[in-house]
Amino acid sequence: MRAYVPSYQLISPAELSEALDLMAREPSVWQPFAGGTDLMVLLESGKLPHKNYLNIWNLAELRGIEVSAEHITLGALTTYTEVQANPILRKEFPMLCQAASETGGLAIQNRGTLGGNIANASPAADSPPALLAYDAEVELTSLNASRWMPYHGFHTGYKQMIMRADELLTRIRLRRTEARMIHYYRKVGTRKAQAISKVCFAATARIEDGIVGDLRIALGSVAPVPLRCIKTEAALRGKRVERSVIDKAKADFAGEIVPIDDIRSTRNYRIRVSLNLLEDFLRQLSSNLA
Repeated sequence: MRAYVPSYQLISPAELSEALDLMAREPSVWQPFAGGTDLMVLLESGKLPHKNYLNIWNLAELRGIEVSAEHITLGALTTYTEVQANPILRKEFPMLCQAASETGGLAIQNRGTLGGNIANASPAADSPPALLAYDAEVELTSLNASRWMPYHGFHTGYKQMIMRADELLTRIRLRRTEARMIHYYRKVGTRKAQAISKVCFAATARIEDGIVGDLRIALGSVAPVPLRCIKTEAALRGKRVERSVIDKAKADFAGEIVPIDDIRSTRNYRIRVSLNLLEDFLRQLSSNLA
């Protein structure tokens, strides 16, 4: 069932300020429309609920990748293809590049945006677990102000976010480090490509004198939101990766994830796969601690 196109309205502002002004004057009326890779699927199926859209695809203020000594900052309209092509991201944030390479096919990667992947708020999205594991920050901009906040905590429930109706997600920021980090990213789906994940696992860790230092573990498709596993991290931080530590971490981990049965998979399968991925990650840590 294809939606009736004339029943929708789409406006293309020339500048970011114009878009923000319209969102301030009529909050919740205008829905941002970027690459459209998710919205067009809903349109074609006749299930697109909103009726008024702001085309932000051509806003130059939301494009570009900036590099400083401390951060790499990506405009919200950075595409998956642009993520993969950036040499600093490939070297320092390889999980984000891997997530971008495993999102859809080439057409989706050329059109889909990092900001759109976040704002669409799907718990099965590919880039959010990597962003959580890298402790990313997001910038939310309204007509009169902008604010940076940790990406962890941005999603508050299924399709719910800490973003006001007059705000637009404008940039994503990643902190650079010279420390040697272990990066671990796995997406499990029905196929090797062009599949929505059944489980998506991303983790980073730093090893200090044989001890697990700073680490972050994040998952997709196992909770109503992209999930950061704080209790599991605490069970591992400051420890050597030994059997007793692994068992404690797995027990905490099983209590943090809350997968469901759906059309793509079952709750039990997701739990089993998630635990296997955690153990595989910990084995890699153990080999680096030796």
